[in-house]
Amino acid sequence: MEEKTPRAMAFRKKIQKTMTKYREKVSQSEFKTQDFELIPIDVKIPGLKPVFHNYRIINLSDIHLGQWITPNHLEGIVDLVNLQKPDMITITGDFVSYLIDEVEKPLERSLKRLKSVDASVAVLGNHDHWLGAEKIKSILKKCGIKDVSNDVFTLKKTNNGKSGILHVAGVDSVMLNKHNLDRVMEILPSEGPAILLAHEPDFADVSSMTGRFSLQISGHSHGGQFIIPGIGTIIRGPHFIKYPMGKYNVGNMIQYTSRGLGTNIFWFRINCPPEITIFNLKSPEMKNEIIS
Repeated sequence: MEEKTPRAMAFRKKIQKTMTKYREKVSQSEFKTQDFELIPIDVKIPGLKPVFHNYRIINLSDIHLGQWITPNHLEGIVDLVNLQKPDMITITGDFVSYLIDEVEKPLERSLKRLKSVDASVAVLGNHDHWLGAEKIKSILKKCGIKDVSNDVFTLKKTNNGKSGILHVAGVDSVMLNKHNLDRVMEILPSEGPAILLAHEPDFADVSSMTGRFSLQISGHSHGGQFIIPGIGTIIRGPHFIKYPMGKYNVGNMIQYTSRGLGTNIFWFRINCPPEITIFNLKSPEMKNEIIS
């Protein structure tokens, strides 16, 4: 288990407080649409019924509210997400960084405003546990967002007499050894396609071995916050060594790692804008449509 020591946490809290004090000098605190990139990703899901064809899932990751992301940023992000009219919203952890009391209310206020047709679901990240998992879980519950950490959410849809199901499972923070994939596999129905939310992307090496998930959605890496054109990110760390950014084929599963929204200790991104990912699910039964 990779816990932060009290001394390390105190030091990082101090850095965050200092940076926040001089926010106007070190960063732009107002939301600007052009600062956030909408990334459309088409994913063919084996076994997905036509009733879910073109189903739209918007994923948010690594909000880290209180660091570079301000309450004003988050309000604007929510507005931008709602404009996309998502069928489902997923959030892949790290709602906060090193301070929580100052951002609890604005976090709850913004998350309550998220609008999706069917559901909003989330898993927790390592920072959420460091700062207080129960507080984050309470906020999610108040906002009507289902916590699927080591759990499964099953959606059933019927349209014009045709029906289908889609399972969205999740694991808790792998970095802190809070995950329990065995439990997920026990409660996951054997029928129907399944997607997995996992904060840490390199968990794809484990989840793909089950043969049960068509797609794993992750964050954690922030895309390294620094991208060299034509090369990618050279900044990699625990649990985002192999899959730091973008789309990968891991066995028969697609792994997608979001660059996320916020930043951690260093409040900068170079060639690595914040990302809102839009997954368009494709049914293989719709054979006449070209799927990338």
